[in-house]
Amino acid sequence: MASNIDEIIRRIISDIRVEYKDEFDRNFSRQAFFSQAWQRRKSPLRPGGAILIDTGALRRSFNVETTGSTITFSYTKEYAEIHNTGGTLTVTAKMKRFFWAKYYSSVGSFDRKKSGEKSGNKRTVQLSTEAEFWKYMALKKVGSKIVIPRRQFVGMDPVVEATVKVIIAENLTQYFNNEYKII
Repeated sequence: MASNIDEIIRRIISDIRVEYKDEFDRNFSRQAFFSQAWQRRKSPLRPGGAILIDTGALRRSFNVETTGSTITFSYTKEYAEIHNTGGTLTVTAKMKRFFWAKYYSSVGSFDRKKSGEKSGNKRTVQLSTEAEFWKYMALKKVGSKIVIPRRQFVGMDPVVEATVKVIIAENLTQYFNNEYKII
């Protein structure tokens, strides 16, 4: 009987792990935590682009581990927590150097006319806006704050709780209807 209970728990945990690995990944496509839409970005970088998806590294860094009756969801990227919960970052000298480097990188990419002035094409206008953003960030004082809005992609939600209940009920029904093949 104890091995039957262990098998039921193992299958329930496995089903929950599979279901929520997919659901939490879909939050990036939905640009929402289930039905709670993420706040739109205010910066001019990548206007209209997907929120929290630039290179896809954050999305790919998702891990799911099961040990016994525990499921652990985690991310390997250090910035995942600040995006998932929101918060405030304090500007450091190192951050300012990064912002200046991004500014100089974007300024050097402008298309220029033969006379040397910036051309008015769409790409140059976008880069100009990007350069202004990085310059604004680089001019922030060390110790000033940058507010990162909460854009949750992992965590508890009524949808999660309801789905867990359904998974448990389905597994117990299968067991009591003798549909389980206990190994």
